[in-house]
Amino acid sequence: MYDIIIIGSGAGGATMAYRLADTGKKILIIERGDYVPVEKENWDSVEVFEKNRYTTNDLWLDKHGKPFRPGMHYNVGGNTKFYGAALFRLREEDFGEIKHYGGVSPAWPIQYKDLQNYYLEAEKLFHVHGKRGSDPTEPFDSEPYPNPPLPHEPRIQEIVDELTDYGLHPFELPIGVNFTPHTTANAPYILDRFDGFPDAAERKGDAHLCALAKALEYPNVELMVNTKVLKLNTDASGTKISEVVVEQNGETKILSSELVILSAGAINSAAILLESKSEQFPNGLANTSDQVGRNYMFHQNTALVALYIEPNPTKFGKTFGINDFYHANRDYEFPLGHIQMLGKSDAHQIKADSPVAAPGFTFELMAEHAVDFWLTSEDLPDPENRVTVEDGQIKISYSENNQKGHEFLKSELIKALKASGKFETFLFKGFYFSKGMDVASPAHQNGTTKMGLDPATSVVDTNCKAHDLRNLYIVDGGFFVSSGAVNPALTIIAMALRVGDHLKNEVLTS
Repeated sequence: MYDIIIIGSGAGGATMAYRLADTGKKILIIERGDYVPVEKENWDSVEVFEKNRYTTNDLWLDKHGKPFRPGMHYNVGGNTKFYGAALFRLREEDFGEIKHYGGVSPAWPIQYKDLQNYYLEAEKLFHVHGKRGSDPTEPFDSEPYPNPPLPHEPRIQEIVDELTDYGLHPFELPIGVNFTPHTTANAPYILDRFDGFPDAAERKGDAHLCALAKALEYPNVELMVNTKVLKLNTDASGTKISEVVVEQNGETKILSSELVILSAGAINSAAILLESKSEQFPNGLANTSDQVGRNYMFHQNTALVALYIEPNPTKFGKTFGINDFYHANRDYEFPLGHIQMLGKSDAHQIKADSPVAAPGFTFELMAEHAVDFWLTSEDLPDPENRVTVEDGQIKISYSENNQKGHEFLKSELIKALKASGKFETFLFKGFYFSKGMDVASPAHQNGTTKMGLDPATSVVDTNCKAHDLRNLYIVDGGFFVSSGAVNPALTIIAMALRVGDHLKNEVLTS
């Protein structure tokens, strides 16, 4: 018997464990996978991107029932072990209603001010480097970022200057990285194998290192790995989770707890609730609203590689972003989205994404000249974009929306790059390789257990408690009402800190 069971050790679960560790309560964190092994393959792009060494072998179904292998990572720290650690606050306007080319982004039942202090604490906890005020859309905060911005390498600085001359406002990207994780460490460290790779040097600001490891220092906190949650059962009243049914090493076990926090990620949390159906709950748990699994969002994303006329020897290019098109302005009636740099790609990463090389280029030559961008536009909530489970298999039914604004965003970036005159080569004039991110790349997943005041139209309340159950909290990207156009991780972390305070101050003391 535990006081608190937390399901999942990613951004939400690990931060919840960190916040609640000092309560003295008996806490169990359940993780489906194991620790990511520290090995030379961590930084091998062939292993990571071509062979998918660390992604699950599970097969999901798309809306047509066609199986695909998702880019999901089941391990301690969740997907944060592999993310690029770009840690943004949602813009203040993102919490209100916003009109887009593709429809309307609805207002949240909370405001930015409800998370502001927790955003700042999350930035400190995850060692965020940045420059307050350099992003023209960033919400105001009187305190600076906890750490100074990462410097631009020479080629990247040239590009920043070129884009500034064009009239844009590049800003220092907020990145979570800890350059002094171990007092005994003395080897020099260069950010290189970072974006999309697990970090064998343990400098990346991920949920395992920044939050979970600190929670596990407490004797009352326990981690159970290689353990999959199969379903949640309620007591006879149907108002309380009484059992957490898990499978570990082929053996089914039943665990119990006074409080259950579901943080398995927007997709898997929804799947667990839907799989927990019974005669009493034929549509699954926490689902009297029929909203569990609905409104799945993961942004309209494009990775774009532009070839610079000169070689780009940059080791780590993920140091600036552009938000000039985040809001409706610059001749556009509606928002377009957000642009940021990606980690520097190599020949193997480009080959994994592109079936053919550019004319006149080998993959190796492309990599030498590559400058990597990531474009994000808001994904609008649609109840028909949803997660379901068919015979134990996750199905993602998803149709793209808000594409017009995203296409405008891509064209604006290419226009700005061409204007510099530095993205044309004599080998092939004006080559741009771009790859869309489809349903198999659920990196920014959110929206499947949305927050709301009305139990008839939402799954959780403003403290992430399930409307239908008095001891179930759902703290991962599922609570998002809208997706914004920036990476969701910092908002999940901030919300976990906020919910943790609510539990400590108002629930665990009663």
